[in-house]
Amino acid sequence: MQIDGILISESQLGSALNVCVHETRSADFAMLLSMLSTDALDFSQFHLPKSEQSEKDSSEAALKRQFEIGPQKPFAPEQYNMLIGQHNAQLIASGAMTTFRLKENLHPEPLAARNDKKHIPLEVVENLEPAAKNRLAKSLGKLTLVADKQLDAAAFYDQVAAGGMQEMLRTSA
Repeated sequence: MQIDGILISESQLGSALNVCVHETRSADFAMLLSMLSTDALDFSQFHLPKSEQSEKDSSEAALKRQFEIGPQKPFAPEQYNMLIGQHNAQLIASGAMTTFRLKENLHPEPLAARNDKKHIPLEVVENLEPAAKNRLAKSLGKLTLVADKQLDAAAFYDQVAAGGMQEMLRTSA
């Protein structure tokens, strides 16, 4: 067995290793293996022939088609619509969850009812302290809120003591 050049990978041996195994020549087999390079990067599986790769389309539309992704759920409608979700609420109330899921996957409903990033919900405004409400009202260009007016403490105490306020509180609770 004669080998030309320096042995780097087992692909240079051709079928010599296979012949040594079948003819039970363990000494030749061991010698051939010891002559190979010990660097794993020299193994033949790391030196496969290069094939020309075509340019893949990685646009958002192509990826959505490839992964079968449905339409994107919009953040908000173009125009303010208070009735968003009314049809879906009727579907849920009637127990038609399958229909609701199908409709939501085909035509997703917007996440918010209005497309206004500066809108502050009324619940948040109501829970602000008076100074913050006043700042908000001034920044929005509205009149100052009623909470800023001076409270006549003596008259308020008289109303509470007389029982007039207690009746109002009972009816509102």
